[in-house]
This record gives sequence, C-alpha cells and structure tokens, in this order.
Amino acid sequence: MGTSERQIYRWVDDNEIPCRRVRDQLRFNPTDLLEWASAQRMPVHVEAFEDDDPHDRPPSLAAALKVGSVHHDVGGDAVEAVLRAIVERLVLPESFDRELLVEAMLAREACGLTMVGDGIAIPQVRNPIVAPGTRPAATVCYLSAPIQLGSELARTLIITVVPTVRTHLRLLARIAHALAEPELRAAIGRRAGLDELEQAAAHLERPA
Repeated sequence: MGTSERQIYRWVDDNEIPCRRVRDQLRFNPTDLLEWASAQRMPVHVEAFEDDDPHDRPPSLAAALKVGSVHHDVGGDAVEAVLRAIVERLVLPESFDRELLVEAMLAREACGLTMVGDGIAIPQVRNPIVAPGTRPAATVCYLSAPIQLGSELARTLIITVVPTVRTHLRLLARIAHALAEPELRAAIGRRAGLDELEQAAAHLERPA
C-alpha cells in the first residue's frame, strides 16, 4: 500500500488494520488487507498480491475489460432491476444460473459491492463470481440513474467474473490500484467507452 512501517504499527496498536499475532510476530492475510484497503479507499500495490512464478501470470485489467466490455445507460427502477440488467450483460457460460446470481447479490450487504468514491462500486473481496474455465472479465456498467448502496449512491458498477478465487483477488487488486490513479478514474467519470478504458488500463500496466 506504500505506507511507512511506523504507520502500520500505529494502525495495529489502534486495532484498525486486520492482522494476527503469532509468537509475537504480526501476520497479515492478503484477502483481509485488500478488503480493508478497498473499504478505506487506499492505494493498493498489486505486487503484494502476486508472486515471482513466470508460469503464473497475473490477470491483465486491460484484457479483462476487453472481455467484459462497457455498457452505457444500464437502467432499472430499483436495485433488483438494475442487478438483473447487469447480470444479463455479464460474460457467463450458458449453464451458469443467472437468477441464482442475482439472488445471491441481493442477499449480500450492499449487493456484494464496495464503494470506492466518485459513485464507483467494485466487488467485495469475499464475494467473487467464479465461473471455472472462463477468461477473467471486468464489466463496467454506467447506470442511467444512481442506486443506493449502503449509505452512498452508485453511478458506475464494475463487476468481475473469474475462473478462480485466486484470480478474483489478483484482478481486484489491479482494479483497486488502477482506480487510485487519476487517468482511469477520470475516464470513468466521463463515462468513457471500452477503447479509452482499455488504453488507460494498459498504460497503467506497462512496466515502469
């Protein structure tokens, strides 16, 4: 997260950051950290959720956007109607139970989404949509009218579909990291199309 060691210990002492003490050593769970950082709207370093295995390439946000696409003016007169409209647009196998997915999202707090500012909501870390055998997909939905999620109004929903839970964690880290950068956030604020969002994501993913 690009935070000083002193600040981390301060959060630990104040019981603000999720961690465990094992034999006087601190242990941090990546899932807990990403969930906490997303809720706190803090920048995320994707390297913390990846490894050095050359055969285990991390998911590309630009590629996931290309698979999931962008949808404008997604409508509905209530949260349930909006979710149904979104789920109908997701890239899912024919055998996937879309109705069950809608019901599962409605049963979760804030529909399984986390608000990250500027009316943007992304998936919660602990609520992945897993479709084995599929390519990672990130679908951006610009709503025709905002919907209430928790205490905030959401105008743009980013929904991911992934082949594994591990991919969900890594792709979500990339989304959180990208949204901390002005380039992608501004493009979403303009309700940019797929080409512009894909280019912005690809630019952020280029090696420094």
